[in-house]
Amino acid sequence: PSLNQPQRRQVLDALHPAAGLDQVVALITEVRTPGRCCPRCGNEHCYRHGFANDLQRYRCCACGRTFNDLTGTPLARLRLKGKWLAYSQVLLDSLPVRKAADRIGVHRNTAFRWRHRFLQWVKLDRPAALNGIVEADETFLLESQKGSRTLNRPPRHRGGRAAKRGISGELDCILVARDREGRTIDAVTGRGALKTAQLERDLLPRLDRQALLVSDGHPAYRAFARKHRIAHEAVNVRAGVRVRRLGSLAIHVQNVNAYHQRFKAWLQGFRGVASRYLPNYLGWRWALDGERVISPEQLLRIAISVINR
Repeated sequence: PSLNQPQRRQVLDALHPAAGLDQVVALITEVRTPGRCCPRCGNEHCYRHGFANDLQRYRCCACGRTFNDLTGTPLARLRLKGKWLAYSQVLLDSLPVRKAADRIGVHRNTAFRWRHRFLQWVKLDRPAALNGIVEADETFLLESQKGSRTLNRPPRHRGGRAAKRGISGELDCILVARDREGRTIDAVTGRGALKTAQLERDLLPRLDRQALLVSDGHPAYRAFARKHRIAHEAVNVRAGVRVRRLGSLAIHVQNVNAYHQRFKAWLQGFRGVASRYLPNYLGWRWALDGERVISPEQLLRIAISVINR
């Protein structure tokens, strides 16, 4: 009570990292799986072996390996655990690297490394299957080697354009499939135009065989649906047809195209994204779309995922 207001704020700022550390350790304890086992040999028999880096360590009775609850997760060996929840909020706010580093109080390289370690399993948190009417379409982004020390092509100015017109090997193809319930899967299929083999690899495992696949007039979808006996309807977008009726059903790809627009508008805030990191950004956007992840604790749970299963 004898402290004035600035002194109280200093005390709260000093205690904030410790409070954040306690919250993260408690969250890790909640996520811990009952069937925890040794990450090396899979043996479930282990005993407590002291503390290290604020976490309980264990030693395997079979191979003698020591481990903690984060061993084998993307967040293993990361420091500054007291700032993890604050950084999860940064991801929910979609801040660029430098602004994120300034808010959390870490170096920009640390903020960048944390971003992709946190997103490593977030991008895998996807629906098991798409049902009902499933819209599928692809969009393209200019290939980028941002951050690479060596390039396998001549350099170009930031924000440049492809040297070739139309769809070429200079563009990254992003496939997005979305059903009418909002469940979404996506994949970076490669460079250039979409092919049937890419649909079999990225779409077929998550597509319910009883679903109705709706796409534009791209021949790869037609060949894919015919080969695997999947009901398919095409919309001739090039001819200006946006919506057509099939009985009581509305046949269109406007939901997936709107998702493309939201993703590209959101991506502009990062001033360019390297092609090798595109899957992480797709998973990040899916986590934010429709407010599917709304709290730092929820995001951190997904980032940690299953501990030593």
